[in-house]
Amino acid sequence: MIQTNSPVFWRGTFALVIGSFMVFANVYVTQPLLPMLANAFSISPLQASGSFTITTFTLGLSLLIYGPLSDALGRRGLMLLTLLGTTLTTFCLSFVANYEMLLALRGIQGFFLAGLPAIAVAYLSDEYAPDALLIAVGLYISGNSIGGIGGRLIGGFFGEWIGPFATFGLMSVISAVCLLCVFYLLPPSKHFQPKTLNVKSIKGDIAAHLKNRRLLTCYLIGGFSFFIFINQYSYITFVLEQAPYSLSAKYVGLLFLTYLAGTLGSALSGKLATRFTQPSIMIMGTSIFIIGSLVTLGDSLLAIILGLLTNSFGFFVCHSTCSAFVSRNADKAKASASSLYLVFYYLGASLGGFYLDPFWHYGGWNAIIVGSWIILGAVLTLEIHLLRQHNRKAIISKCPSN
Repeated sequence: MIQTNSPVFWRGTFALVIGSFMVFANVYVTQPLLPMLANAFSISPLQASGSFTITTFTLGLSLLIYGPLSDALGRRGLMLLTLLGTTLTTFCLSFVANYEMLLALRGIQGFFLAGLPAIAVAYLSDEYAPDALLIAVGLYISGNSIGGIGGRLIGGFFGEWIGPFATFGLMSVISAVCLLCVFYLLPPSKHFQPKTLNVKSIKGDIAAHLKNRRLLTCYLIGGFSFFIFINQYSYITFVLEQAPYSLSAKYVGLLFLTYLAGTLGSALSGKLATRFTQPSIMIMGTSIFIIGSLVTLGDSLLAIILGLLTNSFGFFVCHSTCSAFVSRNADKAKASASSLYLVFYYLGASLGGFYLDPFWHYGGWNAIIVGSWIILGAVLTLEIHLLRQHNRKAIISKCPSN
């Protein structure tokens, strides 16, 4: 097994960090490009955001496929194959001639993008010693946020300079370099034990998770929170390109640095869990998210930035706690329970734009916030219900058996 601080530990961990950066940079590169895509194809903001949401939709659905597939076929080869598919589809995006082709390629890309997130932790579990695994997973997850920010900065800065389609071409070159690094650095699997692909067992595990009320509540909390959070970012790009802000794409891209507040929120959520119950922390996170959304209604750019920083902090406090709650409360098949959480999470990202679009057309950003509060109020209600369930379970567990 791979041990902490050995050369092979750093090679393998760095390879997965690079792969994670590549995946999430490709997912989010289109977000600052949305106004440009809307102009290029003469389409509405909702249609433009479809180039982002179709990717998260197919990514979310595909997460349930790759885990069991890698159990049967192996980890390393499947991850490399999906990264190759990502690179090729990104390259093809630089030649799109119409909106329909853009959507089709982004949908196919989402299928390939799911490969590494669905398999990486399983690969680490196979090959790394327990102590090394904890460190490697933390570093690997950091690649997610770095990739998300990096993709948006690439889209914003280069989109303004060379246009959206040449930016996809540049992203394909970056992806190819990342793919070669992962191929060279990632150690071959030495401890993988293939398993028979049992579809009936997989379906049974998923059904059991959905029947678990606490897990289902958590799935809805995570899905509806991301439903609002990520799509607020999509619509704010259209707000900021208009007067009185009139920001160019590169400055809109910089706005996504507010995600760094989420990194702090994720880190603090673990410490908060030593003092408060997990449902209580989710309530705190969503309450902060609601307050941050209110702050964005201020007239100044500073107010919008402060509001988005607050939103990011609150959302990631809730999301990281919710994800940990699922892992702790799954009665069996914890990996599929966590994968199912991510399915709800990314499906939420895919559907939120359709919900918010009527609010956008009715009253612009002010109406977007009203629509956000409606959903976040429902999320808060679910969290209070989860807290009651948690407290009831705690009381029962303390009662002496007859």
